[in-house]
Amino acid sequence: MTQPEAQGLPEAEDDAVDTPSGEPHERRSVLLGREFHGGRLDKAVVSMAPEFSRNYLQTLIEQGHVQLNGRVVDKPSGKVQAGQEVILEIVPTPESRAFRAEPIALPIVFEDEHLMVIDKPPGMVVHPAAGNWSGTLLNGVLHHHPAAATLPRAGIVHRLDKDTSGLMVVGKTLAAVTALVRAIAARDVHREYIAIANGAVRGEPFTVDAPLGRDPQSRVRMAVLSQGRPARTDVTPLAVLEPGDGPALSAVRCKLHTGRTHQIRVHLASRGHPLVSDALYGGRPALGLARQALHAARLGFAHPDHGDWVWFDAPPPADLAAAWETVLGGVSATDS
Repeated sequence: MTQPEAQGLPEAEDDAVDTPSGEPHERRSVLLGREFHGGRLDKAVVSMAPEFSRNYLQTLIEQGHVQLNGRVVDKPSGKVQAGQEVILEIVPTPESRAFRAEPIALPIVFEDEHLMVIDKPPGMVVHPAAGNWSGTLLNGVLHHHPAAATLPRAGIVHRLDKDTSGLMVVGKTLAAVTALVRAIAARDVHREYIAIANGAVRGEPFTVDAPLGRDPQSRVRMAVLSQGRPARTDVTPLAVLEPGDGPALSAVRCKLHTGRTHQIRVHLASRGHPLVSDALYGGRPALGLARQALHAARLGFAHPDHGDWVWFDAPPPADLAAAWETVLGGVSATDS
């Protein structure tokens, strides 16, 4: 790894060293000039390694890979002084090791030289993240299509929640990825889901047009917020099951116009109908389901090569299929 010139810093000394696990990494050392006196540590470290992201370098500081005058420091906001020596160890983090091929079976329903359509099973994480640095859809895509390593996010242009099953499209070339990203941004991709909601959802189709953002009370949840990003979901009630031993359950079809995080889950919960077994948004368990009752059942888009529309359908997996048929056996949602 070659050290570029770091503006405002003397040329750094580079050393290749080994981690305790034997993985080689790089060590850089500089003496701070007056322009950094009284400034933040992470600002100085960014200048030492400008080819890396600020978040990555802040992570290295927090994990104890930066020394100041021979003493380990772990606060990116800590202040530095002119003349101090900063030693930076550029080590692989879980994030940097996550972009690796793994032999994971992918349920591919269509593939050509431009793209593939995958029927993601429930329980599979799409992108590596904290707690799931391996075993993800991305890792499987890299194994199946090694050239994906040259593409943004390995060609994955949209995602599904871990416990949501169903159809996803993955680009295999930069041209295909670019076209698919633009189509999604322009809302020119048809995405249709089936879901089972708590409560009785009856009547004509309706639209939930409510902006979404991160819940200020919980970082793992999304919420309807006036300052959130626009989000629109069309909901079609299909059937209502009113079991004698519990509250009503409803089968609905949802069409996305936008693709915000947890969009269907939050929009239906905001109307008092959280998805079955969606504990994050207050959905009661029912029908033996151990995950939220949501499946991406239909996907349509203009093929990025020839421009013709292509359509794909996927039935729900076994856990949701049985519950879905049970609710459909209830009363039509347009009755009463």
